[in-house]
Amino acid sequence: MATAENPTGSVIRTPLRGHVLLTDSVLCKGTAFTDSERSALRLHGLLPPVVETLEQQCARAYEAYCLKDNDLERHIYLRALQDTNETLCLALLSRHIEEMTPIVYTPTVAQGCINFSRIYRRPRGLFISYPLRDRIDELLDSRPYREVDVIVVTDGERILGIGDQGAGGMGIPIGKLQLYSLIGGLEPSRTLPVFLDVGTNNPDRLRAPDYIGWKHERISGDEYWSFVEAFVAAVQRTLPRVLLQWEDFSRPHARPLLEKYRERLCTFNDDIQGTAAVVAGALHGALEVTRERLSDQSVVIIGAGSAGTGLAEHLLSAMVLDGLPEPEARRRFFLLDLYGLLHTGMANLSPIQQKFAQPREAVAGWGTGPDGQIGLLDVVTRTRTTLLVGVCAQPGAFSEAAVRMMAGKVSRPIIFPLSNPTERQEAGPADLLRWTDGKALVASGSPSPPVRVDGRTITVAQCNNLYIFPAVGLGVTASRATRVTDGMMLAAAQALGELSPARTNPDAPLLPPLEALPSLAQHVATAVALEAVRAGVAPAATETATRSRVQESTWLPEYASILPA
Repeated sequence: MATAENPTGSVIRTPLRGHVLLTDSVLCKGTAFTDSERSALRLHGLLPPVVETLEQQCARAYEAYCLKDNDLERHIYLRALQDTNETLCLALLSRHIEEMTPIVYTPTVAQGCINFSRIYRRPRGLFISYPLRDRIDELLDSRPYREVDVIVVTDGERILGIGDQGAGGMGIPIGKLQLYSLIGGLEPSRTLPVFLDVGTNNPDRLRAPDYIGWKHERISGDEYWSFVEAFVAAVQRTLPRVLLQWEDFSRPHARPLLEKYRERLCTFNDDIQGTAAVVAGALHGALEVTRERLSDQSVVIIGAGSAGTGLAEHLLSAMVLDGLPEPEARRRFFLLDLYGLLHTGMANLSPIQQKFAQPREAVAGWGTGPDGQIGLLDVVTRTRTTLLVGVCAQPGAFSEAAVRMMAGKVSRPIIFPLSNPTERQEAGPADLLRWTDGKALVASGSPSPPVRVDGRTITVAQCNNLYIFPAVGLGVTASRATRVTDGMMLAAAQALGELSPARTNPDAPLLPPLEALPSLAQHVATAVALEAVRAGVAPAATETATRSRVQESTWLPEYASILPA
C-alpha cells in the first residue's frame, strides 16, 4: 500500500543486509530507511537514529551542492551522490532540472571527461578493453544488474567538441543514462554504460601517470571492426532485447556502425539521429513563426560529419514527406566541411556526403577562398539561406558578414549553433541576435542566458539531444520495439515540434523549458511507441494500450519499501 514514505507502494526484496546493502546505490535509502526496515535488514547502528523523508534528504543534499565552488566540483558531487544513492540523486536533479542538467551533462560533462581519471572514485558500468577481447561474454556477465533495457556505448574517440578522451569518454554514457532515468523514466538499474577501450591517440592521456585506460595507441582497421563485432555478438547473445545507443564515435566509424547493425539490433546513433530529430523539432517551432513550410527551406550545414549528414538525411526525408520530390529537395542542402562546400568535383567524399554534394557545374565560380574554396559567405551570397546549422565545433564559423548577408535576404533567419561545450559553438546567440537586429530565431547546443535586444528579452532554447534520446528510450522499452526506424525518429521530431512555445508566441523559445522535460518525454515517447506499432517493429497494440504502456513504464525517483528476500 502506498504511504507518505512510499508513494508508489512499490516493494523490493533483497538478500542483502547491513553494510553491504548500504553500498548498493540502487537500494540504498540512507537515513530514509524506516525503523522496521532497519530492524529487518540489520541497519540499526549503521545509520544515525533519525528517519528522514526523501524531501528532507534533497534539501540537505542541495545545501551541500551549493557549497561547491565551481561547476566541475558540482559535477563531481552529483556523480558521488549517484554512486551512493541513485534515487536521492535523481530526486534532487528532478527538483532542479534547469539548474543541474548542464552540470551532469553538457557543457560541464566535457570537463568531467577531460578530468575523468583524476576524479574517478567508484566503478560504474563496464570497461571492455581490447586486451580482454576474448572474454567479452564474461565481462558482460559481470554487469551489476541482470536485466538491462538500454546500453549507451562509446569508444571515446570524438567526445563532444573536445576530441579523443580515451577512457574519459566513459563520462558520456554515464551522463546520458542518468538523463534516460531523470527524463525518460527508465529505472537506473536497467541501464548500462559501456566503454570500448581500444586505446587512445591523445598524447596527453598516454603520458598522464593517472590515466586509467589502456595505455596504447588506438587500434584500427580489421582489428577495430573485429573487436566491435565481437562486442555486438556478445550483446546479442546476452541481452538480445536491449536498446543499444552508439555515442561519440568518430566520423569514419559512426555511420558505418549504424548501417552495419541497425537491422541486427534495436539500435540508433544519437549523434546522427538524435541531433537530427531535435533540430527538426526546433525547426517545426520556427516555421510556425515564419509561416513557411519545411519544403520552402534552403539549408546550410557547417560540419559534414556524422551529425551534419544525419541532420541532412532527416530533413531530406521530412521535406519529401512534405511533398517535395527528392532530387529537388537534395538541391536545397549545402553542406560545408574544412575544405568548403561539398560538390561533385571533390575527391574522397563518403557515400552520404556524395548524396548531398552540389553539382560542380552548378556552383562553378562561387568560390572566393584559396584555390577557389567555397565558404559560408559565398554560399549565403549565392543562395536564399533560411536555415543555418553549425555542428563543426569551430568557434567563429558563423561570421558576422555571412549572418548579416543571410538576414538581408530573409525576414526571420533560423540559426542553430549546436556545437558544445560553449567555447566550441560556431557563434554566440547574443552576437547572432545583434547581427540580425533581433530577427534571428536561435537555438544553441549549450545553455545560453537570455539576450536583451531592442528592449526585448529573448530566451534562447538549448537545442540539446536530451529532448529526444530519453523519450526514444522510453518509447522503445514501453512498446517492446525490436528496431529503431527512421519513421520513429521523424515521429519524435514532430511530437517535439508540437510542444514548441514559439507556436503561440513568436518571441518565446523554440523548445520548451528544461523543467518540462519529463512531461515532454511522455508525449514524445508515446509518438515513438505508436509509430513502432504502426511500422510493425513492436507487438500489435491499440493506441489506448500503447499510451498506457508508456505511462506504466515510467520510473519515478521515489523510494520503494525494502524487505528481506
